[in-house]
Amino acid sequence: MDPIRIAVVGLGKIARDQHLPAIAGNGTFSLAATVSPHDHAIEGVPHLASLDALLAEGPAVDAVALCTPPQVRHDLAVAALKRGVHVFLEKPPGATLSEVAALQVRADRVGASLFAAWHARFAAGVAPARAWLAERRIDRVQVTWREDVRVWHPGQAWIWEPGGLGVFDPGINALSIVTHILPRPIFLKAATLTLPENRAAPIAAELHLLDTADAPITVDFDWRQTGPQLWDIIVETDAGTLRLSQGGAVLALPSGTEHGEDVEYAGLYSRFANLIRGGCSDVDTDPLRIVADAFLCGRRLTTQAFHD
Repeated sequence: MDPIRIAVVGLGKIARDQHLPAIAGNGTFSLAATVSPHDHAIEGVPHLASLDALLAEGPAVDAVALCTPPQVRHDLAVAALKRGVHVFLEKPPGATLSEVAALQVRADRVGASLFAAWHARFAAGVAPARAWLAERRIDRVQVTWREDVRVWHPGQAWIWEPGGLGVFDPGINALSIVTHILPRPIFLKAATLTLPENRAAPIAAELHLLDTADAPITVDFDWRQTGPQLWDIIVETDAGTLRLSQGGAVLALPSGTEHGEDVEYAGLYSRFANLIRGGCSDVDTDPLRIVADAFLCGRRLTTQAFHD
């Protein structure tokens, strides 16, 4: 079977650190081209300044991985889907829920695969955590996602603009795990968003959610963390406490602790290949829906200006 010819659109840090190595390590794909109006090319790989140029001039591609900021991703996905090209959407899958729903309709119409790729769900501890929780009574959940924005997102102005999500850009990784591992649906009850006076997106957020059995879920996102960075999910159950740390890479159960290797993007590309070969899509928007609800009904506080 011929490899799936894929182009990577957007060559920022996530594309270079994660997407390109994952594609190189998966024999189902071949890197056909890269696209960016600003970033330099990869040696030996055709490089174009725009997706329109790639689709018009070649080389031919079967799929694209969209690694751009979310605010421009919809139009790029539309251009690809019009040609019947399969689309991998980095997280979050779009700037709005409605545009992602519209992309799903387009993908279904042309028979292309659309993949909303939540990489944190493929962290080593997530699948066994989901399995362990499946038959447990959930008593309460605490999510703490605190990191230093100057370390992880230096100079990324787009992330502070409408549609860029602010602290929810990393926080949505936690929500993607929680919505995946808990055995019942969850929904937002209240939120507080803290915005710097010179920015359009929050630097911190507190969420209060419930599952459909009324188990409370408390979420603490903050981009002002210095010192140790915290990416923890603690689930108290009738059988003891489960802890996912390091963004889902380490799972601690009452029976012991499991450490896994970084396989997130390898897992994503295996999933994308299976979707394409099977003629299917996977467009789960539950994590983005919770973020949208927080922006819809959350109380807003203003804090001091933030400067990189």
